[in-house]
Amino acid sequence: MTRPSPIVAPSILAADFAHLADEVRLVEQDADWLHIDVMDNHFVPNLTIGLPVVQSLRPITQLPFDVHLMIDEPRRWAPAYADAGAYNVTFHAEACDNPVALAKDLRSAGAKAGLAIDRDTPIEPYLELLPSFDTLLVMTIKAGFGGQRFVPEMLDKVRQVRAAQQSGHLELRIEVDGGIAADTIEQAAEAGADAFVAGTAVYGADDPAEAIRRLRALAAGVVGHR
Repeated sequence: MTRPSPIVAPSILAADFAHLADEVRLVEQDADWLHIDVMDNHFVPNLTIGLPVVQSLRPITQLPFDVHLMIDEPRRWAPAYADAGAYNVTFHAEACDNPVALAKDLRSAGAKAGLAIDRDTPIEPYLELLPSFDTLLVMTIKAGFGGQRFVPEMLDKVRQVRAAQQSGHLELRIEVDGGIAADTIEQAAEAGADAFVAGTAVYGADDPAEAIRRLRALAAGVVGHR
């Protein structure tokens, strides 16, 4: 299986919420996806944006929305994000008792389906479910807060899934989220990731667009040599 070109998805969790539309436009020409973290103060202790904000952002940009639901009861809420125009809707395995059924619902609603695995969750129980998904999101921090330090041990999960891809039995994007920056993206790409969520590394930079280009070049340099 040929690895796809690397995707860089800036996370608006690190953006200035008071000027969110302007922050989206800063990355419009260089980002591949726009990563949108939805947190409910139940599944994770933080509380962020929800469906109305996603709906209001959809008309202002052509960027595909990569919605990451860190919420309880994702089967109740996830299809609405697909209806709102999300390209990819990812929910947490830990919050859903029937991930495959929800993946089917999301695909029926017109979105890609993603499964997220939190830092302390082993990947093995979910490997057999992955053919039902378009994206696997491996958290390289504990879900719930931005700005945490990258945990390299989480890349073992990426390697396991990448090995399954190389055997020819699995096709999906492997996305990593948490602490992705210029000093970590290459090791994540080497492990097998091909989609990279970057918050502080993009929106904390003087030039967010240039930060995206640099991150993509670093990842592409690894992918191109595999």
